[in-house]
Amino acid sequence: LKLFFFSRNARCLIIFGFCLGLSCLSGFFHMKSKSYRISKSPEELLIPPTPCQAKTNVMFLKTHKTASSTVLNIMFRFAERYNLTVALPADQLFHLGYPRTFVAHFVEGFETIGQNYNIMCNHLRFNPLEVKKVMAANTFYFSILRNPIPLLESSYIYYKDYVPAFRSSKNVNEFLESPTRYYQPADHRRNIYARNIMWFDFGYDNNAGDDTNYTQAVLEEIEHNFHLILIADYFDESMILLKHTLCWDLEDVIYFKLNSRSQDTVQRLTAESEEQIKAWCSLDWKLYLHFNQSFWRRIEETIGLEALEKEVEHLRTRQRELMETCLSEQEAVRKDHIRNKALLPFQSGAANILGYNLKQDLDNTTLRTCQKMVIPELQYTSYLYAVQHPHKKRKDVGLPLLWTSLQE
Repeated sequence: LKLFFFSRNARCLIIFGFCLGLSCLSGFFHMKSKSYRISKSPEELLIPPTPCQAKTNVMFLKTHKTASSTVLNIMFRFAERYNLTVALPADQLFHLGYPRTFVAHFVEGFETIGQNYNIMCNHLRFNPLEVKKVMAANTFYFSILRNPIPLLESSYIYYKDYVPAFRSSKNVNEFLESPTRYYQPADHRRNIYARNIMWFDFGYDNNAGDDTNYTQAVLEEIEHNFHLILIADYFDESMILLKHTLCWDLEDVIYFKLNSRSQDTVQRLTAESEEQIKAWCSLDWKLYLHFNQSFWRRIEETIGLEALEKEVEHLRTRQRELMETCLSEQEAVRKDHIRNKALLPFQSGAANILGYNLKQDLDNTTLRTCQKMVIPELQYTSYLYAVQHPHKKRKDVGLPLLWTSLQE
């Protein structure tokens, strides 16, 4: 009996010691693991990565003469595809109060809908506190910039009849020989398109002095307010970066170029004029240089140049396929060659704004897809307004309607 109890106690001691040893060894290896492990364990590698979640609360600051009408079309089509609510201009307006600084009541239905909009993309002069009253807290903010040299030439042609500084000069080079001769400070509100227009669109004084501390503070504030700034001069690359950042599909960023003008309305800038633009629009020039650098840095950090090139080619291939499917001429045509006047873009200044002709034998589904790819900004805004606010008077674009009823 004594031997039995002795052997039993011995066994217990042996088992206890063995367990204690395992515990110590386990602790030792655990500490080693914490100190030296530099890669995921096999168990962790088996866990699939969290799928990318498409962002559906998005605010796009639509700047002027920066291919932003094409981006707006992308945003509208995305909103329709996912049944999202767009913050549209109230009443008969097609912009959100521009050039006045934005306030929330410029949005149709804000008093009743409140902070329940998904998409905002019509022209406005940025005012972050008021925009945040309309858009959800998790909204993604982005905008687009363009090289100020071709931008000013484009603005000159497009706004020739509206801007006093442009109207009183014979051509863009004459204006740039002596901008202050034509640009009167008393008319600065009507002359906003003639100087630092992008700076103005972001909500800042386009006639401010080019002080280093001031410009640096503004650039930092824009970086704080916006998650992404695209570059119109690299539009396809911008669409790929946007797709990745928003976790959208390629089909979400396919586009046909909208609101472009015929080449015969482009005025050739002299070398002196190009240099003058950098000085005359120095705030825009600094804005562009800063975010052009951050744009390419963002691409290198997230996509890589080699992968970007492949995705851009994929985008262009898909675009060509859609053009072959949709368009009778495979390209944009002059305003007097557009057969369906419901697809005629708004014409401005001395520009000849191009549009598209669709093929005649498309089935209903394909026709609808193609129509939305080419419908101009004003007509699309009017249509979405009628969809979202059916009891309100439809916005009058002064042109035939592509869809006279919402069921078409």
